[in-house]
Order: sequence, then C-alpha cells, then structure tokens
Amino acid sequence: MADLPNVHHEQIDEFKRIAESANDTSVLMLNLNRYTADASYPDGALYKEYMAVLSTLLEEVGGKVLWRTHVHGCVVGEQSINEALGIWYPTHQAFLDLMTAPSSKKNMELRSLAVEHADLHRCNDYSA
Repeated sequence: MADLPNVHHEQIDEFKRIAESANDTSVLMLNLNRYTADASYPDGALYKEYMAVLSTLLEEVGGKVLWRTHVHGCVVGEQSINEALGIWYPTHQAFLDLMTAPSSKKNMELRSLAVEHADLHRCNDYSA
C-alpha cells in the first residue's frame, strides 16, 4: 500500500481476499484526517488541490465522497483530527485500485504534503 505509515497489512490482505471472492461487495471507508499547517485546512490552496485530485482519483475507481465534515474537537479520547470523510467504493477491489489508478501518483504526492495523520476504518456499506 504505497509508502503509507501504519498500514495494517492483515487488513490489506483481507481486502484482497474479499476482492478475489464472489462476495466482493461495496465498502465505506471512514477517513479521519489531520492536515499539515501547509495545507491551511479548510481554505488553503494545497488542501483544495488535494481534494480535487482525490475526487478525480475516486472517479477513476468508481468511488465517491458521500460526506465530509469539519471536526470541532474531541469530546472523549485523544485523537486530534480536522475532518472526517465517508468515502464509498463499489467494491473492495476498487479501493485496492487506488494505488494503480492514473491519478494515484499525484494524489500521493499531495497527500504527503497535506495530510499530517490519517486513520482509515473499513465499515459496512453506507445506507442513508
């Protein structure tokens, strides 16, 4: 999974197992992001460019941001984040395809500049 920090390889292996099965279903990824000072979240040029390239990348694999919201603070716990995003993928394979899609390299370059810390959680598909 590229050079992302803190990758849980057993989870990537689970994605691959599901993707190779007859039960490769859609998946929602909960992204909890803290941005760098250089990103100037939420109005900075770097943040906006990162979001634009992320949107293109998601289109390339059939995914989409269902919602994103500003985080005002942590009521319980210690996690410090700026934004939570719910990103939907039509299949687990689509999530894996992020790393080889045409916009992947540009996305990873911008991510390394804009995102200080991110936690991604695999969730059941989202239904409104």
